[in-house]
Amino acid sequence: MPARAPLRRALATRRSPLLGGLWVCVLGGLCAQGTAGTPGTPVPCQAPQQWEGRQVLYQQSSGHNSRALLSYDGPSQRVRVLDERKALIPCKRLFEYILLYKDGVMFQIEQATKQCSKIPLTEAWDPLDIPKNSTFEDQYSIGGPQEQITVQEWSNRKSARSYETWIGVYTAKDCYPVQETFIRNYTVVLSTRFFDIQLGIKDPSVFTPPSTCQTAQSQKMSEDCP
Repeated sequence: MPARAPLRRALATRRSPLLGGLWVCVLGGLCAQGTAGTPGTPVPCQAPQQWEGRQVLYQQSSGHNSRALLSYDGPSQRVRVLDERKALIPCKRLFEYILLYKDGVMFQIEQATKQCSKIPLTEAWDPLDIPKNSTFEDQYSIGGPQEQITVQEWSNRKSARSYETWIGVYTAKDCYPVQETFIRNYTVVLSTRFFDIQLGIKDPSVFTPPSTCQTAQSQKMSEDCP
């Protein structure tokens, strides 16, 4: 996984076999418009620091999409992910994940039983935003006449002769995350789409693990029925 992906990797590994992006992938024919800071080109905007919304995450390793509710608290370096059930899948367990980076720990809680696992977070906090040294790739509109929104696309590509391993798409006006994609060996390995974003954290207690986590086990739980 690319170096920029600690938070996304933590979010993604919740399903490998046991937790950021987003994007309708636009990997073909990316043309550099310049590097952030070059005169006449945009500079990375500041993404919201606290928000809640929904995400759809695709993992190449499983070939599956997973949907979840997401609470993101940048200043406190914490994230909460709640699996959503969109269809009845036999023998599938749904989980809640609370990632507390300042404490270096992730709690995995089964929604039905509140059984809890406490797992160390070994990666450093990596905020969900556009790194200041990102390369501006493009600006375009999503949608069509009478219903469209302008977005900017950024990557970690450093020269015209290198390929990107991360692509981020953010709205041009308020810098909301739209999609994030990670590429390895010319293949998309992780892609996340964000939507229904609301600013702020409605209930900060979502970052507090339930009492069952006081006696948490140390092993990750499988999403399949035991």
